[in-house]
Amino acid sequence: MRNSTALDSTRLQRLQQAPLWDFALALYAKPGVEAACLTLQDDAGLDICEVLFHCWLYSFGLEALPAALEPEREQRRLWQCDVTEVLRGLRRDLKVSAVSSESITALRETVKQAELMAERENLQRWQSWVITAPLHEQRVANIAEKTLDAAQWLRKQLLIVEIDFKPAAGEKRHTALLPALQTLACQLDPLQGAR
Repeated sequence: MRNSTALDSTRLQRLQQAPLWDFALALYAKPGVEAACLTLQDDAGLDICEVLFHCWLYSFGLEALPAALEPEREQRRLWQCDVTEVLRGLRRDLKVSAVSSESITALRETVKQAELMAERENLQRWQSWVITAPLHEQRVANIAEKTLDAAQWLRKQLLIVEIDFKPAAGEKRHTALLPALQTLACQLDPLQGAR
């Protein structure tokens, strides 16, 4: 009997035909997803590009192998810190000044477009990491556990550990994480690419 987690080449071929950028734009436009992503970014410090990457894999019945993922996660984290977050901070800093200045409004829009381009580049690097894997290096596999709870699966992939989603007295930071993950999960069809 074949190992159920062994990589299904049909799933990988379908994944290759579905650009991560297009998937991300479509998912982000669905009801509640933008707010959920911003909650995960601002309250949990998660990289939304990685969140969308895992959602993309999940929609094809695949998951990244943890040992293979870790070095790439660090590379993507550095990109986010050195490029995307710098642009995001600048855009946010210009928000107040933009209210009273057309030229700063235009500058802020340019920075916003640069931030979007940086996120697109990051997503393309995530996609390339999967698609250009050397033959001897498996980076993804079929989802190991059949689960009806995609939010918990996503939580595991993002290494959100030691968070029971029940905040201590007065702690609000993690209160919205599970609902945010559930919002994303309800928009995913784990068998879409596996059919």
